[in-house]
Amino acid sequence: MENHTEVTEFILVGLTNVPELQIPLFILFTFIYLFTVIGNLGMIGLILLDSRLHTPMYRFLSNLSLVDCVYSSSVTPKVMTGFLVRDNVISYNACATQMFFFVGFATVENFLLASMAYDHYAAVCRPLHYTTTMTARVYACLAIGSYVCGFLNACIHVGDIFSMYFCSSNTIQHFFCDVLAVMALSCFDEHISELVLVFMSTFNVFFALLVILMSYLLIFITILKMHSTQGHQKALSTCASHLTAVSIFYGAVIFMYLQPGSSHSMDTDKMASLFYSIIIPMLNPVIYSLRNKEVKSAFKTMIEKAKFSLGLEF
Repeated sequence: MENHTEVTEFILVGLTNVPELQIPLFILFTFIYLFTVIGNLGMIGLILLDSRLHTPMYRFLSNLSLVDCVYSSSVTPKVMTGFLVRDNVISYNACATQMFFFVGFATVENFLLASMAYDHYAAVCRPLHYTTTMTARVYACLAIGSYVCGFLNACIHVGDIFSMYFCSSNTIQHFFCDVLAVMALSCFDEHISELVLVFMSTFNVFFALLVILMSYLLIFITILKMHSTQGHQKALSTCASHLTAVSIFYGAVIFMYLQPGSSHSMDTDKMASLFYSIIIPMLNPVIYSLRNKEVKSAFKTMIEKAKFSLGLEF
C-alpha cells in the first residue's frame, strides 16, 4: 500500500500493432462509425418527422438509436485515433469517463430491449387495450427507468474499479477501457470485484431476458390461437426485427461477461467487445429499417418529399 505508484494515465494495446493494417483499419472503422452515426441519427430524425411513427414502439426505437450512437461514440473515435496517429495513451479520468458512458448506455440498451418486448406483448396480445396499457406515462416510466438503471449500474462498476490501486502496470490489454481489462491491472485480489461484476451483469441481463422471454412466450401463444394467416404475418413482422436485435445483443453480452474469469482470453474478449461495441450499433438501424414496413414507408415518403422540395426550388 505504501509503495504503490499513482497511475495518471493508461496505455491501450489496441486491436493490432501491425503497421500495414493501421490505415486500412482506420478507413474501415471510419466507414463503420459514419454509417452508425448517420443510420441512428437518421432513424431518430425519421421517427420525429413522421407523425405515423409517434407511437411508444417507435419512441423506444428512437431511444435505442440514441443509445447506440452514444455508446459507440464512447469507443470508436479513440480506436480510430489510435490507428491514425498511434496515440494509445488515455488519461485516468478519460478512461473512467469512457467506461462510465459505455457501461451506462450498454445497460440502458439492455433494459430498453426488455421494455420493447413488453410493448410488443401489449400490441399483439392486447390490441384492443393497447392505448390504455401502453400509455404515455407507462412509456415514460419504462424509458426513464432504463436510463436510471443504466447509470446506476455504471456508477457501481466505475466506483468499484477506480477505487482500486493500479500498481503492476498501466497497460490495458484492450482497445478501450473495458471493465475486465482495467480490473486486471489492480494490485488487489480481483475476486470480490469479479463477483460484483458477475452479480450485477447476471441480474441486469437475466432480469431483462426474463421479461423478454415471458413476453414472447405469451406472444407466441397468442399467435398460435390466431386463425388468419394475415394475423400471423402481422404479429411476426411486428416482432421479427426486435427478436433479431435481441439475439445479437444478448449473445455477445453473455459470451463476454457471464463466464468465469479463468476462461477469459483477451484476444477472444477483444473480438466479442468489437462486435457489441462497434458492430451492433451499426446493425440495429439496418435491422429495423429493412424488416419494418412502416419505417420503410416513412423513409420513402421522406425521400419523395425531399425530391418534391428540390423540384420546386429548381
